[in-house]
Amino acid sequence: MKPPAKHEAIFWSIALPGLAQILNGKLFKGTLLIGLEFLINVQSNFNLAILYSFTGAIEQAAFIVDYQWLMFYPCIYLFGMWDAYRDAEGNGTRYDYLPFVFTAFSVTVGLMYSSANTYLGHTIGPIFFPILCVIPGILIGLTVKKTWLYVKH
Repeated sequence: MKPPAKHEAIFWSIALPGLAQILNGKLFKGTLLIGLEFLINVQSNFNLAILYSFTGAIEQAAFIVDYQWLMFYPCIYLFGMWDAYRDAEGNGTRYDYLPFVFTAFSVTVGLMYSSANTYLGHTIGPIFFPILCVIPGILIGLTVKKTWLYVKH
């Protein structure tokens, strides 16, 4: 079976960490990532927090989420995306992992500060604030990647 294209691997990983690994023929790794995603999701009440956040009950989402479990989620999620991207068809560079690593870090830190951040007097919460933290993580990761590639050549 031909491995998926890099963008296809990323989209399957966004849907569920581990699916792209299965498409890449890495059944054990894919099953492990899916299992970890389910374990962390259930233990952290992540889906319920998403439901509360998208229905406007941000304070309720912040109350029910188990932060100690949820802090593992960005790392598993973004590792699954990077691993699928790395194994997918197409050329990559040595530093392709950097945007994924910096994003995992910024989302995890964003989760820690999510209940302390407000906008116009409203708490942004444990779902939306970490999502906003994806942007600086990607930008910093891409900047470091481009800088390292420039310096190395």
